[in-house]
Amino acid sequence: MKYPYMHPREQLVTIMHRVYGYGMTTTSGGNLSILDETGDIWITPGGIDKGSLGEPDIVRMRGDAVVEGTHPPSSEYPFHRAIYARRHDIKAVLHAHPAALVAFSLVRRIPDTSIIPQARAVCGIVGFAPYAIPGSEELGRNIAEAFGKGFDTVLLENHGVATGGRDLLEAFQRFETLDFCARTLINATALGPVRSLLPEEIAMADHGKNRDMPEFDPGFRSSTERSLRREMRELVHRAYRQKLMTSTEGTVSARIDGDSFLISPYGVDRSYIDESDFVLVTAGRRERGALPSRAVVLHREIYAANPGIGAIASAQSPAITAFSVTGTTLDSAIIPESYIVLRSIPLIAYGRPFSDERALAREISPRAPVALLQNDAVLTTGATLTQAFDRLEVAEFSARAVLNAMKLGAIAHIDEAALDAIEEKFGLV
Repeated sequence: MKYPYMHPREQLVTIMHRVYGYGMTTTSGGNLSILDETGDIWITPGGIDKGSLGEPDIVRMRGDAVVEGTHPPSSEYPFHRAIYARRHDIKAVLHAHPAALVAFSLVRRIPDTSIIPQARAVCGIVGFAPYAIPGSEELGRNIAEAFGKGFDTVLLENHGVATGGRDLLEAFQRFETLDFCARTLINATALGPVRSLLPEEIAMADHGKNRDMPEFDPGFRSSTERSLRREMRELVHRAYRQKLMTSTEGTVSARIDGDSFLISPYGVDRSYIDESDFVLVTAGRRERGALPSRAVVLHREIYAANPGIGAIASAQSPAITAFSVTGTTLDSAIIPESYIVLRSIPLIAYGRPFSDERALAREISPRAPVALLQNDAVLTTGATLTQAFDRLEVAEFSARAVLNAMKLGAIAHIDEAALDAIEEKFGLV
């Protein structure tokens, strides 16, 4: 999807459908706008079902006058207009009320975006706007004042959140990432204290090894490569739909043969990723003009150390990431299916995936095909893409089950004899 070439109407409808489809707003809630090159504001209408919003519903405003559209603009139009007046670098604004962020706004707390390295880069430091009546000029002034201080993401007291960006996609990514942090932090309250990353630790993730790889011209594309590209696209789209990945986070790779594999690109929205976006890596070189994921070196080392591995996936899903940011080991041996699929899940200290790739790769094995990366992600491997993806799903579902069980009472553990019986029955090594 070539998002930059879409008309403002199409952009607004596309992103609103993502917000609504992802469960981050209601039929009547939320509003989006775009400031075009003429100074006009395109905005979603008031009182229209967000689940069935269409391009004819979008309203074009010039000042306080409707230029195009058959509906009135959103009642929150005043704060959109106020933000654009205060911040000339912002060209799009998103406002919605996802439950996790509303929860933080009710207790007057700002979600910590330093729990994973990428979130701070996407959201920046988050501001706070004091309460005012929705749709009022006072609310517009409060929000615009917060944006005027340089914040691109602002939590609204007892209300929701507003984000801005150079385009609507950037505003959406900030919104989605902050919501992910909020959901992860809420999940983490059941496990223990959350570890926040220091600025120098966040900087470690941007190591640049993907950029430093030499380039090559790939030439002929084999049928195996073309088939894998299609399969990887479908897997990433499914992972996004199932909330295992966000628009900015989540990596998949698949071995073609020997030291050749395909891997997700850096900086491409996971919901829009296409076959042509995946990057071919051969003998430590990346195909010319393409930038692979920052995890490319780790993936290469895992393939080199494990000939039986054909695919790798990593993602930051809110339940399993709660374990990651609290440094809590997920015990797969309490659920038979989880033990069969996941086996042992080592907790890998933060920073090792960026600096100790070769040694870390040797810790992946048939007995430990999954690893929990502290303050980062869950990493799964498999003989096939399907197996790696299944392990990603099972890890998130298992983490969710444990978090839910902790609210109900003491968790019953499976004894060693029962685990031995499972291993014997399913031929586990």
